[in-house]
Amino acid sequence: MPPSPIRKLAPLANAAKSRGVKVYHLNIGQPDLETPEPIRARLSTITEKTYAYSPSEGTPEYLDSLRQYYHKRGIDLKPGQIIATTGGSEAVQFALMAVGDPGDEVMVVEPFYTNYRSFAAMAGMKLNTLTAHGDDGFHAPPLSVWEKALTEKTRAVLLCNPSNPTGTVFSREEVVMVAQFCRDHGLFLISDEVYREFVYDGREATSALNLAGFEEIVIVVDSLSKRYSACGIRLGSIASRNSEVMDTMNRLAMGRLSPPGLAQRIAPGALLLGPEYTEGVVTEYQKRRDILCEGLGKIPGVFVRKPEGAFYMVVRLPIEDSEDFAAWLLTSFSYNGSTVMVAPAPGFYATEGLGKDEVRIAYVLKQDDLEASIDILAHALTAYRQARGLPAL
Repeated sequence: MPPSPIRKLAPLANAAKSRGVKVYHLNIGQPDLETPEPIRARLSTITEKTYAYSPSEGTPEYLDSLRQYYHKRGIDLKPGQIIATTGGSEAVQFALMAVGDPGDEVMVVEPFYTNYRSFAAMAGMKLNTLTAHGDDGFHAPPLSVWEKALTEKTRAVLLCNPSNPTGTVFSREEVVMVAQFCRDHGLFLISDEVYREFVYDGREATSALNLAGFEEIVIVVDSLSKRYSACGIRLGSIASRNSEVMDTMNRLAMGRLSPPGLAQRIAPGALLLGPEYTEGVVTEYQKRRDILCEGLGKIPGVFVRKPEGAFYMVVRLPIEDSEDFAAWLLTSFSYNGSTVMVAPAPGFYATEGLGKDEVRIAYVLKQDDLEASIDILAHALTAYRQARGLPAL
């Protein structure tokens, strides 16, 4: 079980704060936007004096709200085809445990969401990685690469679309290619669609649940955390039209008793939100993305491709060891009393040696904080290269 590259530097950040240094957190996908009022308002309607277990599969009200949400997106799910989970994290874990046994493999495109490695470890499975590259925006490798990587132990493909950590939005053609590859080889397609709404420049993200002819192999992971800036309520879902898969995941749900009951009471408040809510959030994140890309692009030696979705980007820096750089930012550097915290990219790869000159940045801070962070990074890179004996850029 590896430590989280997102969280393992937290003690260094806390120590920096104790010294009076302001830390701008670019390392973790915790939005600074308010959880919508219709969700928060439902807290005051909870009058029970005993907080009881909820049904293992989720409360009828919450599950109905999810089906209404999907229906608006052209996806019709019947009762029994979706269950509530403790965040998207448990949904991924359930999916892996439902389709594989210890020693089996799941294929992922790297860089990938780092906790996939942890979820696979919990399921006793291994990640079989295909490497994407920043020069082409981390898009999917060609089919020949998938075919070559396939082994007799492969049971599924886990695809995050839009992607954490790269912000890549895989095209409909890419998603169909992966789905056909899975169907041709008897694999499941586990589609992590947590960032479905966050797509920019007029793009759309293709849900695997919208692909006709792949109903029996598709499992979709979802979460309320990022969509409604509600990470702390730990509520998500998992959906499939494969009845055997759903039966298996329901047994797993029974084994953990129940998903968060209070969260399920407040989540249906999201049904009161109109399309203007999502439009406003997408506009805000796109503006933040543009500010960050423009600012970082002016720093000598920095390479970044404008991400197409989510609220992350993987940035190539003029450094040799991003883990050393991330720690140095918190232990040995400040500019105007402030520093930044980033996530070293090696933790998002399984292939040894990749990501050593890259970091993941989450643009979840307001404009002024992002601009301050860019200024800090520019000065930090100059100071770091000098401190490590590297030539000036």
